[in-house]
Amino acid sequence: MTEHQKGIIAIILAALLWSTGGLFIKLITLDAYQLSFYRSIFSALTFVILFRKKVFVFNLPVFINGLFYAGILILFVIATKLTTAANAIFLQYTAPIYVLILEPILLKTKLRPINVVSVIISFFGMTLFFVGEISPTHFEGNLVALLSGICFAAFLIGIRKSDESYRVPAIFWGNIFIPILCFNAVYPEFNIDLKNFLMIAYLGIFQIGLAYAVFTYSIKRIEGIEAALIAMIEPVMNPIWVFLGYGEKPSPFAILGGLIILSTITIRTIITERKRFNNKNNLKQL
Repeated sequence: MTEHQKGIIAIILAALLWSTGGLFIKLITLDAYQLSFYRSIFSALTFVILFRKKVFVFNLPVFINGLFYAGILILFVIATKLTTAANAIFLQYTAPIYVLILEPILLKTKLRPINVVSVIISFFGMTLFFVGEISPTHFEGNLVALLSGICFAAFLIGIRKSDESYRVPAIFWGNIFIPILCFNAVYPEFNIDLKNFLMIAYLGIFQIGLAYAVFTYSIKRIEGIEAALIAMIEPVMNPIWVFLGYGEKPSPFAILGGLIILSTITIRTIITERKRFNNKNNLKQL
């Protein structure tokens, strides 16, 4: 097996592990803050075991990116508790759209027509999640999911701007910040039954800890376009696992909105990467 093939298998495994989060968040009876508290302790310990001294790097970029990472995880859990798993994951995956908006401002990149079109179409897809939403909790959950996507976009931009060696520490410290932020939700009792404990241990060790470690392994062996497209397995499979294991059905409008967003991001990524590939080949021929 080639290194490239190993990288593809690794990103598939990471995406599948990520996709199981929605189901277990639904099944766990603890509230969002209690769940986040315990899960991130397991995740932090997993990172220490896997990466050892590398995780203890701490500076301003690590601190900022760690806070954005913490926001992603906490807000996603809250959103999944309040609205459907499909709404939560699809709206979180609007992150690339915010990146397209913020990159020209923060990174001084050129605002290209294809990005403008992608943003407009994706925002139309986002509005479909709110069509027919009568339940106040679902509406609130959708807004929280959007905030999770904004944190995700900020994290992606922050990671891009900082040194590559800061990625693992940012995730580790983010998992340290979460228990600190959620401490009041569990203090002073720290009560957790065995069933919830085992499910949270799975989320912390495998769905977050191991998945991010495998993802780090994969991105060194495959191109960014492949990683981005294969990672789309997560938002596709997440609501399927929840439907099979929890019986929750996403609304037709949510499914349509999610398909519009994912299709837009996928098509835009394919077009831009093909242009980049052709430009590289033209330069080589010169």
